[in-house]
Amino acid sequence: MASLTSPWLVFLVAMGCTLLAAARSNSGNPTAGFEKVVLADGDFQVQSPFNVPESQRFQYRNGVRTFWVHRNDKPFNTATHTNPRSEVKLRGHDYSSGVWQFEGYGYVPEGTSGASVMQIHNQEGAAHSTVLMLHVYDGVLRFYSGTEVEPDIYNRWFRLNVVHDVRASTVTVYVDGKHKFGTSVTPSDSYYVKFGVYMQHHDQSSCMESRWTNVTLYTKH
Repeated sequence: MASLTSPWLVFLVAMGCTLLAAARSNSGNPTAGFEKVVLADGDFQVQSPFNVPESQRFQYRNGVRTFWVHRNDKPFNTATHTNPRSEVKLRGHDYSSGVWQFEGYGYVPEGTSGASVMQIHNQEGAAHSTVLMLHVYDGVLRFYSGTEVEPDIYNRWFRLNVVHDVRASTVTVYVDGKHKFGTSVTPSDSYYVKFGVYMQHHDQSSCMESRWTNVTLYTKH
């Protein structure tokens, strides 16, 4: 048995402390090991109802993007019959391989219901429009309109991280650094990210709103 003053024992204790510290530093940090993607202002393409000025459904002030839409609003252009939305599409960052991650700090005010606040969209013309949508219904964040991801989402800032592993065809959702949801998804040819508010097909409030700041993409190959 080694004595308490053994250099080997001291080394093992030091290594154990180092590994524990590393584990603690990585816990709650889903972006560990990822490379940050540089996003320019022009990459944040706003889509809002075509019949009103953008400024009546979107605001960017002091680093916070605020999106709101009314239940009876028009689609974002005259060529589509999709539901009303006020969203950002992250333009120029479509991907078809690797592992990609969305990070953003979101806020959903009380009363918003029946809206998607973040989605991973398939390429135009795909058999399925999306591989992931996060909806808000009566204060609960859900995977589409099903599995609960996070309760009590209203009236607080939350950190949202969504990881999409293209090769494995999986998505994983973290809220405030904690793993909340994961599932396999149907693969497609390419993908892009959107966030804001996009009205869904049931339990909609008359007005839907979300706010976002510090939105970032990460990747690793």
